[in-house]
Amino acid sequence: MKVKGMIMVVIMMLCIPINAQTQSDKTLVAYFSATGTTEKAAKLIVEVTGGTLYEIQPEKEYVTADLDWHDKSSRSSVEMSNAKSRPALKSKPENLADYDIIYIGFPIWWNSAPRIINTFIESGDFAGKMIIPFATSGSSSISNAEKELQETYPDMKWQKGRLLNGATKEDIKKWTKK
Repeated sequence: MKVKGMIMVVIMMLCIPINAQTQSDKTLVAYFSATGTTEKAAKLIVEVTGGTLYEIQPEKEYVTADLDWHDKSSRSSVEMSNAKSRPALKSKPENLADYDIIYIGFPIWWNSAPRIINTFIESGDFAGKMIIPFATSGSSSISNAEKELQETYPDMKWQKGRLLNGATKEDIKKWTKK
């Protein structure tokens, strides 16, 4: 009888790492980063959660002139002035069904999420997924971007997001445990 008990304990101990890996495989960290700032935050989230990294890439890459918010004719200004604008993706996300938790990261543009985030959301099936936004910004908070995304996609299971300017690995650990 004791041998059976010990065998069960050993089997259970062997299963613990497998379950932990399965858990982290269910997390996707999708991000758009025009300058690399949001990418750094996304990589920290992956490091902490063990999730899968996915870069949301536009079909046509943004260049410095595209990001000039002082120029009303710059690509980003034109996109952000039209709520229906949907910049094309280089590729669509695959295997969304494999994930339960999806972090979506972006820089704040004009106090909002860039329109490519809408393209990303509209390109996949996020039903039943826990969606956690995160952002980086030079001066804005994430609150308006969160509000707009929640209003535009009310059927999605949104969780409270966070602005991750200069976030450390420890900051990310505390945030993702909540």
